[in-house]
Formats: sequence, C-alpha cells, structure tokens
Amino acid sequence: MIFKAEISDFTWLRIFGLSLLGLALAPGALAEQLRPTQLKCEFTSGTATTFEAGKFHSTKPKSLAFEISSINLEKQSAALSTKGGKAPGQLKIVRAINANHFIEIVNEGYLNLTTIYDIDPKSGKYPAVHSRHLGILGQPIFAQYTGFCSPKP
Repeated sequence: MIFKAEISDFTWLRIFGLSLLGLALAPGALAEQLRPTQLKCEFTSGTATTFEAGKFHSTKPKSLAFEISSINLEKQSAALSTKGGKAPGQLKIVRAINANHFIEIVNEGYLNLTTIYDIDPKSGKYPAVHSRHLGILGQPIFAQYTGFCSPKP
C-alpha cells in the first residue's frame, strides 16, 4: 500500500513563514545586527598591476592597513582613517547580502573599494578585499589586496 499525504495551503504557508523566521535568525543576520562601528583592516597579500608599453605587469604590493570608523549602515556612510594625522576620507556604503562595500572617491576621481564580508566564526575576523583603481600620467594602475578586518574597541 502506498501512503499518499496531501499538505494543505495553510500548512505550506506555515512552513514558509517558519523558514523566513529561520533565515532572519541565521548567523549572518545576527552578525549584521552586531556589526561594529569601527574596524581595523590589514591586507597582507595581493597583486598590483600597471600598464606600460602595451602590456600589463603585475607585482606583489606592500602590506596595507587602515581603519574605518563612524560606520553608519542606515545612512550608508563611514570615515577612512589613515596614519599621518590627515583628515579622514569619506566613504559611501553599498549594502549587500553578507557583505558591505565601502567606496572612496579620491580627489582625481579614481576609486578605492573595500568589501567586508560577515564575520568568520572560526577566526572572529571579517574577511575583506580591497581594490584600488587609479592612473598616473595616463597609465592604468590597479591593485587588489586580501586580508581581514577586526572590530576596534
């Protein structure tokens, strides 16, 4: 004998509602609620590329570190702090699922983009990627770094 069960529309609606509740309580959603307002970011590996004499040339760049402060996800704004006592740069935030993109438009119109993903529960850090897109004397220069950001007390 084959058992045939039918599920009513109301039961499907309850299952769907509970699934949505589970997604809302998922670790990523909790990490979003607990996201810090200041982060210290360190990038230790990556690639820097220049375009010279009709060809792209890649090298390993030096390590890079900076801090992002005054993070306000609702206003989609933050500040970039660097060493040297300069005024902080202004950042725009584009929110994504499980990540936030911090965009800096530098004076010459070039872009720096830092994507910070939700916290890695194993390391307690936020995996991050930083990209710079600029040019000097008409020659393209770009770099991409990988690293981590940590909450700054």
